[in-house]
Amino acid sequence: MTEQEAIAKFMDYLANVKNYSSNTVLSYHKDIQEFLEFIHSEKMAPSLLSIRNNRVCKNYISYLSSSNLASTSISRKLSSLRTFYSYFCKVERMKSNPAALANTPKLPEHDIVILEPNEVAEIIDYAESGEKLTKAQKRYAPLTRLRDVAVLVLLLGTGIRVSECVGLDLTHFDFKNNTFTVIRKGGKENRIYFGEEVKLALFDYLEQRSNITPVEGHENALFLSMQNRRITVRAVENLVKKYASVVTTLKKITPHKLRSTYGTTLYRETGDIYLVADVLGHKDVNTTRKHYAALEEDRRRQAAKVVTLREKRE
Repeated sequence: MTEQEAIAKFMDYLANVKNYSSNTVLSYHKDIQEFLEFIHSEKMAPSLLSIRNNRVCKNYISYLSSSNLASTSISRKLSSLRTFYSYFCKVERMKSNPAALANTPKLPEHDIVILEPNEVAEIIDYAESGEKLTKAQKRYAPLTRLRDVAVLVLLLGTGIRVSECVGLDLTHFDFKNNTFTVIRKGGKENRIYFGEEVKLALFDYLEQRSNITPVEGHENALFLSMQNRRITVRAVENLVKKYASVVTTLKKITPHKLRSTYGTTLYRETGDIYLVADVLGHKDVNTTRKHYAALEEDRRRQAAKVVTLREKRE
């Protein structure tokens, strides 16, 4: 098997077995190709599948570090290599994973950027009213207002990923039970519950959408663009940026920050990290803990004040 055949086989596995999105598959392909170029240029190994120890991967990490690449990018590339070699171990083309023992760079700690409750209310209010939009934006507001409100309320009210949002179909919804299904990372299907605010926003939009004729092939898409096609991730990102910039200029608000806002609110209200992990679709609760560590610290601090050993003395 040639190197390119091996890469193609791995890409096919990601796309058709793991059901990864085309963008994710392309990212893996880019990472593996860059590693291939490195081992050839440095003459580190005859081929991708001939590596027998972690020395080559360690040297690659050192090379990336010396290139001033961000630790998050290095970590992602190493993760791609681990997944690549794990697959070929699984199909018994290799005996061990040469990337398994290569150290992952320590990632910097970041504070969670979220919208505060008053900002959540404001961003929805501005989307509904169209206040503070530019003249050009106001011109299209009658056509996009109900859709934009529905997108914002859905993201803020369920915490779904932007990719899950744009992939929603009309048939995914059960309004009798206030649920819809999403395809999570890895192709797993999950049922998501939503509240009355989300339901009302969707109903308002769906009434308008019923009078729109989608482009052929996009008939079942929930959210449509101005061109009557399924809305794209980039369009939702621009939509969120448009309204968030009216509310706050100090925070860079993206669809993922709306997801973080939902997760933070849910954790503050319930104190149940396992529930938050389940609703957000995290495979490992430790992923959730890592993102909400500061909130857990606050809860532990509060715990010290809850237990009283003796009545207060006069």
